[in-house]
Formats: sequence, structure tokens, C-alpha cells
Amino acid sequence: MKLGRREFVMSTSLLAASRTRAGAQRVTHPLGIRDDFDAVRYGTYLNTPYIGPIPRPVAEAGIDFVRAKAERPITLGAMLEKASEVRRAFGDLFGASPAEVGFLFATSEGENLVAGALGLSPGDNVVVDDLHYTTSYALYKTLEQQKGIELRIARSVEGRADPEQFEPLVDRRTRLVSVSWVSHQNGFRHDLRRLADLAHANDAYLYADGIQGLGMFGTNLRDEGVDFMTSGTYKWLFASYGIAPFYIREEHLDRVPPDRLGALSLAEERPGYEFELYSDARKYEYATLAFGPLYQLGAALEYLKRVGLKAIEDYTLPLAKELRRGLVDQGFRVRTPPDSGSAIVAFYHGTDRERAEALLRDEDIAVSFREEGTQIRAGIAAFNTREDVERFLEVTERFSGS
Repeated sequence: MKLGRREFVMSTSLLAASRTRAGAQRVTHPLGIRDDFDAVRYGTYLNTPYIGPIPRPVAEAGIDFVRAKAERPITLGAMLEKASEVRRAFGDLFGASPAEVGFLFATSEGENLVAGALGLSPGDNVVVDDLHYTTSYALYKTLEQQKGIELRIARSVEGRADPEQFEPLVDRRTRLVSVSWVSHQNGFRHDLRRLADLAHANDAYLYADGIQGLGMFGTNLRDEGVDFMTSGTYKWLFASYGIAPFYIREEHLDRVPPDRLGALSLAEERPGYEFELYSDARKYEYATLAFGPLYQLGAALEYLKRVGLKAIEDYTLPLAKELRRGLVDQGFRVRTPPDSGSAIVAFYHGTDRERAEALLRDEDIAVSFREEGTQIRAGIAAFNTREDVERFLEVTERFSGS
């Protein structure tokens, strides 16, 4: 599951080493946004599940911030007001109130924050599945050793981890059910509403890692029933690193205290070194935020709102299905289940890895090699086209040839 150094080098070097194709084809794009992404000039980019390219308005927001830092630095007050603006924009786009949104630094920070607040003790259990991200296994295995809790792992069946796989493992000693909303392994999209109902029926919470989901499709976090969600912003949200929105249902704010404190956690300072913390999710923002990435996130949310999350979903998910169907027709063993609900497709390439790498590199196609190089993962983002899918399938058809 872990992306090794070679996978990292391969996935990034496919574009870095590629040449700009002379007279790169101009393709009519149904959403009208392809020209906003400079990455398409350098090849066929199908690696958004790893790192999402950013559209020009987001790049310009970052450049403008750096230029202001060089010439006329923005005041802290203005940057904090920008944080409030971006908080509202995130909530409006994904169905949360501003009070429910705090800004952390990375996806994993949110799950560590939640796990640390639950007061886990011997006999408690946490339920995850085998499609989760590495952080969660490391976190809860460590808590098994340190706290005496039990980590229970639901086993996926044919690439799916449906609520039926979780039900036998969730009981009255379950404190948390944790999933990657969309699995980075194979693109399976969990039914958060049903998992939330299962967890809540046993007085447990539901945590979701949202980094492979937010920005890919429309959603309302309140309606999904999830209690907590964190998401980095450098994949499907088309933003940068160092800023990760943390969603916490308002009714849980008192249940989850901040795990560290700083000047920016404080709503009020009083004489005698007395102070009062924010009562909303701003209390988790203890120190200076990554303001450059925050400004880029604001531009990205505005961009996604303009394009429309529903429009993105309606466009990309059918293309991902076409890609999956094409791979099945070519005889590959596809790890992504039918109707996975996401734009990610993973499959076993079944050939010599170096040969597959060379074929893709020669055609300037960027994907990720995973699972010791035995699998390829591709993703269909809003800027991709049917021509991108066809081009990739033309190459995969050659994997088993001479």
C-alpha cells in the first residue's frame, strides 16, 4: 500500500522528463476548462490521485501572495480575514457551517487529533478496513500497544468494503469507525451515510479521510452523517500543500479539545494571563497558518464552484467507467470494482515493469505504479478528456505485445 521511492520517482518523472509534443493537440473540452491547466501541454496527465495539477487562477493566487510578501507584506489581520473567507467558502461548497471548519496542516493531523481526544482505554476497539491509508494502521496499531485497545480490520470483498463487512466488527465497545472515503488503493467510495448510521447505533463516531473525495464529486457533509473529516488540498481540490480543512460536527466541538495551544487558539485575552479559547473549530488553529496555500485554496474553491462539483462528477465518473471497461476488454485484472463511485481506476498490468514504464514514458503519460510496481493507478480529473483515456488504452494494449 505504501508508495515507495521508485513509485514516487516514476510518477513524477513521467512528466518532468517528458517533452512538450510539437503542436500539442487542442481538444474541445465539455467543461471548457482544459486550457486552464498547463500540465496538459506536457503530456497525458492521469495522476491526480497522486498530485493534482493546479489551474492558472490558483497558480496566480500563489504568485500574487509571494509577490505581496516581497513587496508589501499582507498584515496578519488581513490574512486571518482571508482564512474566515476561505472557511465560509469551504463550508458553502461542502455542506458545513463556518464553525465546523478548522485549518490543519495535513490530512493525518485530523485523525491523530480525533483519536487523541477519545480517551481510548483497554477493551475499546477501533474499526477500519483494508482499503484505508497507511497512517490509520500505524496510528491504531500504536494505540493497541500503548493503550490496550483493539484494532479491527474489515476485509474488502472483490474490491469493496461495504457496511456489511463492518457490521460484525462494530459493537458497544467500538469508539470509532475510520475509513478513507475514497480509497487511494482502488478508488472504492464508501457509503458514509450507512457507516455513520452503523457507528451511531453503537454510540461510536465516524471519521473519514477525504483527500481522495473532496473535489471529485458534490456532497453535503452534514447529510453524509460523518462526524469528522480531514482533507489535504493538493489532489482533487486543485490547491497546494500545507493546508488541510478539518470538518467536525458542531455538536462534537466540546468533545474534542485542541491537542496543542497557541496565540491563534485564543478568542480573548484578559488581564492576569487569563484567556478564552475559541468555541468553534478555530481553536485547532493554534499557530500561524500556511497562508500562501490558504490563498491558493480560496482560489481553488472559487474555481470548483464556478465549474460545478456536480458537473465534474457527471463528466469524470463516466470516463473512469470507460477506462475500466477498456482495461477489462483488454484482459487486465482490474482492482477497482464496477460502480466504484469514483474517478480512480487501478489494475494489475501483468507485464515487466520496466517495459511498462518505458512505454508510458515514451508517450508522455503520467500515472502511478503501486504495490511493489505490480499495479498502475490512474485518475480521470476535470481537465482530462476521452482522448486521454483512448491514448492510455492504446498504450496498455501494447503491454503484452512484442
